[in-house]
Amino acid sequence: MNSSIAPKGEAYPFGGPGSFILGNTVSMADQLISRYGSRVDLIYLDPPFGTGDGFSVKIQGSKEKLKIPAYNDNLDNASYLAMMRSVLTLCHELLKDTGSIYLHIDYRMSAKLRLIMDDIFGESCFQNEIIWAYKSGGRSLKHFSRKHDTILFYRKSAKAYFNMAAVGMPRGPMKRNNMKRTVDENGRLCFSIRSGGKTYTYYEDTPIYPTDVWCDIEHMHQRDPERTGYATQKPEALLKRIILASSPKGGLVADLFCGSGTTAAVASKLGRSFVTVDASAASLGVVRKRLLSAGRDASLLKESDELMLEYPTLPPCGIEAEISSARDAFGVRVELNSFTSKYGLSCMALGSVDGQSIFRPSAYTLFPAVGSKLSDPSLKSDTVQLCDHSGAMRFYKL
Repeated sequence: MNSSIAPKGEAYPFGGPGSFILGNTVSMADQLISRYGSRVDLIYLDPPFGTGDGFSVKIQGSKEKLKIPAYNDNLDNASYLAMMRSVLTLCHELLKDTGSIYLHIDYRMSAKLRLIMDDIFGESCFQNEIIWAYKSGGRSLKHFSRKHDTILFYRKSAKAYFNMAAVGMPRGPMKRNNMKRTVDENGRLCFSIRSGGKTYTYYEDTPIYPTDVWCDIEHMHQRDPERTGYATQKPEALLKRIILASSPKGGLVADLFCGSGTTAAVASKLGRSFVTVDASAASLGVVRKRLLSAGRDASLLKESDELMLEYPTLPPCGIEAEISSARDAFGVRVELNSFTSKYGLSCMALGSVDGQSIFRPSAYTLFPAVGSKLSDPSLKSDTVQLCDHSGAMRFYKL
């Protein structure tokens, strides 16, 4: 088999609608502006926080306990701020006039980045300094424990889309703020309070809207079913609130530090399209598994559901494998006979490479092992793809 094939990406009929692009956001600025300039409704950024640490991915669902480097957050202060200024300038170019940006950061850089955002977006476009407060993690005896992140919310213009009604939650049966609990003439439970000579009445289904302090969304615990193993993963509930409030149905959401793929996963579930970028091949591997694991009913698939994974240059690869194949009237069949890989295998796919150098799988399996088999009754497949948990991949021509 020929293993010298080097496609520029892969396309699945579901998992989208959207794209993941493997590459450095700053280096790709011109390309991103050309494709998405003034088209994006919402940008969420969860960049490195300036910690000086390295972060990794712990592989979930594998029998082997693997820990794979994801990225190093080790830029000096000046280089970090220069990088973020370039990224935020790019974001301003990508957003529609009705668009908004949410920058997720913590105490280390929030003050400095707010000044940069004031400079790029304008002080008048600042909307909120959102405090995401949580209870997880350790406790300090040297200072008050740091239990919140900051999310800086800016709009591009006064025409920005914002839908508070989309993020309201029912009040529920709980008594709040010294309100009087009663039952109205129709037997419905309600709460009332008198203020300024007027009586205000609220029902269980009356919505309560978030303030700029979000303490109702928990940080992810170690065994949370959402966990992908990516060290800095954020909960879907956090992105759900942001996407519902600041992007219309069918809108385009961008995340230029994609990481674990939470933005893409939530955008897809909420009927938005997405474009996500990350420089780490480990992120590519996690995003592929996360979006494909969601699955789709084949009878309901639309062309717009397509997931594109783009990689202008293939990551270095240490995968070697022996694959047997057969082609007859019943289709194309392949079997993984053996493989060697430092990081194990995360995905095996059977498909073909089109004229644009895009690999289009007809069948795939996650966490393949020796003996894994794939088949394509259409007889169109002629290429096998193997991916390891670090995001590296190799293609074999049958």
